[in-house]
Amino acid sequence: MIAGLLFTSLAMAESSKPVILFFGDSLSAAYGIPKEQGWVNLVALRLKDKQLPYEVANASVSGETTAGGLSRLPAALKQFKPSIVVIELGANDGLRGLPLDAMKNNLEKMIQASQQVKAKVVLLGMLIPPNYGPKYTQGFKAIYADLSDKYKIPFVPFFLEGVSGHRELVIEDGLHPNVIAQPKILDNVWPTLQPLFH
Repeated sequence: MIAGLLFTSLAMAESSKPVILFFGDSLSAAYGIPKEQGWVNLVALRLKDKQLPYEVANASVSGETTAGGLSRLPAALKQFKPSIVVIELGANDGLRGLPLDAMKNNLEKMIQASQQVKAKVVLLGMLIPPNYGPKYTQGFKAIYADLSDKYKIPFVPFFLEGVSGHRELVIEDGLHPNVIAQPKILDNVWPTLQPLFH
């Protein structure tokens, strides 16, 4: 992971293009599939295809929680100096049943830190299974909308829309999107991301 980030940063040091920093968990780290087929890399390919002058940095880490993300973000902001930050975290907090107030606070501090360095922020929302109880699952879902409204940032309510719950679109663990699902995720995110390219 560190070697990959180092290589990415060296390549960017030679480029004057603005950077889009993707900051997420296994869902954005191409867990279980070839990295080049993950949806974040598909963003990079689409940018190139459309001749949009942006570089992509993927600092996503499998298993990451919002607390872990918050602790890593300052170094990533310093390293990549992004003009856009895409935050995709919270799934692991939800699966572990971690306190929602802490999750919201962590995401909020990440948004604030990104905005303090003049980066535009996109928030990718998640949903969790109903077996955690209606109060928790509804509270979890509301966090993303609440933060989007408070900080006036674009968000995708559920970035795995059309993927989650479809057995043919996940790998053997039944959770992580497979190669076939990655273009669908790209298409879920692109309409929210595209207006920031100017």
